[in-house]
Amino acid sequence: MTQESAFDLTAERAHKAAPERIAADETRFRAIADALDADIAALEAHLDDALTRRTGDAQGRVEREAHVDHARRRLRSLRGIRRDVVLGRMLPADGGEAVYVGRQGVRDAAGRVLLVDWRSPAAEPFFSATRSRPHGLVSRRRYRWAGGRVRDYWDESLTDGPERAGESLDEESALLTALARARSPRMQDVLTTLAADQDAIIRAGAARPLVVDGGPGTGKTVVALHRAAYLLHHDPRLREGRGEVLVVGPHRPYLHYVADVLPHLGEDGVRTCTLADLVPEGAAAGAEADPAVAALKGRQVMVEAIEPAVALYEEPPTAPHEARTPWGSAIVDAGLWAEVFGAVDPGTPHNLAREELREELAEVVAAQLEEHPGIDAVREELRRDEELERILRRAWPLLTATDLLGDLYEVPAYLRRCAPSLGEEQVRLLQRVRPREWTVSDLPLLDALRHRLGDPGAEERRRRVRAAQRETVEEIDLLVEDLIASDSSAMQEMSMLRGDDLRHALEDRATVPVPPPDALAGPFAHVVVDEAQELDDAQWAMILRRCPSRRLTLVGDRAQAAHGFAESWERRLARVGLERIDRATLTLNYRTPREIMEEAAPVIRAALPDANVPTSLRTTGTPVRRGRVEELQEVLAAWLAAHEEGTAAVIGDGTHPSGPRVRSLTPALAKGLEFDLVVLMAPEALGEGLEGAVARYVAMTRATAELVMLA
Repeated sequence: MTQESAFDLTAERAHKAAPERIAADETRFRAIADALDADIAALEAHLDDALTRRTGDAQGRVEREAHVDHARRRLRSLRGIRRDVVLGRMLPADGGEAVYVGRQGVRDAAGRVLLVDWRSPAAEPFFSATRSRPHGLVSRRRYRWAGGRVRDYWDESLTDGPERAGESLDEESALLTALARARSPRMQDVLTTLAADQDAIIRAGAARPLVVDGGPGTGKTVVALHRAAYLLHHDPRLREGRGEVLVVGPHRPYLHYVADVLPHLGEDGVRTCTLADLVPEGAAAGAEADPAVAALKGRQVMVEAIEPAVALYEEPPTAPHEARTPWGSAIVDAGLWAEVFGAVDPGTPHNLAREELREELAEVVAAQLEEHPGIDAVREELRRDEELERILRRAWPLLTATDLLGDLYEVPAYLRRCAPSLGEEQVRLLQRVRPREWTVSDLPLLDALRHRLGDPGAEERRRRVRAAQRETVEEIDLLVEDLIASDSSAMQEMSMLRGDDLRHALEDRATVPVPPPDALAGPFAHVVVDEAQELDDAQWAMILRRCPSRRLTLVGDRAQAAHGFAESWERRLARVGLERIDRATLTLNYRTPREIMEEAAPVIRAALPDANVPTSLRTTGTPVRRGRVEELQEVLAAWLAAHEEGTAAVIGDGTHPSGPRVRSLTPALAKGLEFDLVVLMAPEALGEGLEGAVARYVAMTRATAELVMLA
C-alpha cells in the first residue's frame, strides 16, 4: 500500500513537488514517523508494566508514581507532535548528509539521529546562519505544515554559488510570509521562522539576570516562551529535576493567548501565571481606585514595614515562670526569655517558629535540672504545662497575613510605628473603612506577609501528626507484644529480635502525610517575566522571593510602561537588589507594518524622546485610516466580510462586546497581544501626558495589517 505523501502543494507551487526536490524529505519524514510510532508503542508497553507492577513499601510506591507520571507526560508529548515535528533541514557546505531540525530529537532503533532537537547545539546554525556568516551551511529549508501535511516550503541560499539539486530558492522569505498570515486567537510557536537575533537571546547564558529590551513587535514574548523551553532542555539543574521554570505574564488574556506555545514545543514543565495568581486573594481583588494609593503601596517602604509589624508580636515575656517537671523545677526569668526568643533563626517564618522556642525552652530548663532522661523528654513534659503554653501563645501568637495588613490600614499608630518615614498625608491615604476588601495593589504586601509569617495552620497539623503517630506507635507496641507472646517457633525469632526491627519497620509506614505547599510559592530554578517594565518595588519582591538564585529573564520595553520608566534598566533593577545584569536589545519590528509605525513613533517620542522605537521589516501599502466613532460597526462589518480568517480588536471602548473574532480591550489588557485589525476608539480620551501617550502607542502597535482610528 502506497503511503500518503507528506506534501500537499497547490498548483502554483507544483514546481516544488518535483521528485528531485522532495524525495529525500519524503524518505526522512517516513523514517521519523516510524521511529515515533515505535517510541510510542514501547512507552505504552512500559507504562502498562509500571501500572501493574507491585511495590513493597511506601518508598517504592512513591518512586513508581513519579515514574508513571514522567512516562505519561512523555507519552502526551509524543502523541501531540507526529509528522509536523520537523521544522526544516540544513545542507552542509562540505557535501555531507542533510541535517533535519525538529521540535524534539528523534533516533531510529539503531540509534541513528533522524532529527535533532531545536535546542541542541547541532541545530543552532539553522537559526543563526546568514549569508555573511553561513556557519558551514550552503542552504536552509523551512517547512510550513497544516493538517499534518507540508503546504509550502522555502529554500534559502547561504552562499553565492549555483543552485544545488533539491533546492527551489524563494524570493519571499518564510519569515515575511508567516508575518503576513492572518492571526488566530492563540499564539503559535515560531520555530520555523525564528530570527538570528531572537535565537541568540533564547540561547544566552542564564547565570545572571538577562534583560531583553525591545519595542513593539520585536518578538519579546516569543523570545520569553522559547527561552523557557530552551532552558528546560539545556540547563542541567532543570534537566535533573531540581527546579521548575515559571513564566509570569501581565494578564489573563495574555495567558490564554500563549497557552498553546509551550505544549507545542514539547514542554509541560513550565508553569505560567499572572502576579495576581501568586496570592489566594488575587482572584477577587479589584483595581485600586486612587493612583496615588497604588503608587504608595508599591513602594519599598511598605515592604520594609512588614518586619517591624511582625516583630511587635515576637516580644519576649518579662514576668518569670516556674516550670515544674518530674525531675525538679526551673525558673525562666526575663533574661532567659530574651535568650530563648533571640535564638530563633531569623529565616524561620513566624508561625513555624514556636517549635524552635520550645526546643530552646527545653534546653534552658534542662540546664537547671540536676538529672533528666533527655531533652526530648523535657520538651514533651513542657508541652503539658498549660500556663507555659498560654505564655507562648500570648508572646508569640499565630498570625494571618490578612489580619496583620488589615490592622496596618485600620490603626494609624500601628502604621506610623512600622513605617516611620511615611508622612501624615500618606498614612491618611492608606486608611480604609473596610481594610480587608483587597485590591491588586495589596497583593504584593499580602504575599510578603504570608512569606514572613508562614502557614498559621502548620502547627496544628504538626500536632495532629504527632498525636496520630503516638497513637499508631502505641498500637504497634501492642501488636508487637502480641506477636512476641504468640511466637511458637523453635528459634523464638520474635523474642530474639525483641520486636525492635519489626517495630521500626511498622513505624516507618505510620507517617501521616502533610499537604504540599502552594504550587506557585517556589522556589523556582528560573523565572521569566514578560512586560517587566510594569513591576513596582513590591511586585519585584514577589518575583525575587520565588527565585533566590536570581536566574531571571526579564522582558520589557521602557516606552510601554503605563506609568513611565524614566531611568535605565540597570538603575531600576539595582534598586530592587539586582545589581549585575546582562542586557540584550531587539530593534527589528516583525509585527507592525511601516505605515503604522510611522504614525505611532511620533506619539511616543513626543513624551519619551529616547524610546526604543523598532524598525519595521515590512510594508503593506495600507495607510492608517481615520474616521468617526459612529462608524465602528461599519468598519468591523466590512472587515469581517472581506476576511474569512484573522482577528480584530476594538481598543478603548469598554461597551463593545467581544466575539469569536473581535475582542474588546483596554490598552493595558492588549499588551502582549496582536491582531490583524485594530480599531482605536477616541485616542485622545486615553489620557494626557506620558501615560496617555503610552496607552495610545501600545494600542496602535497591536496591529499586524490595518489600523483604524476613530475620534
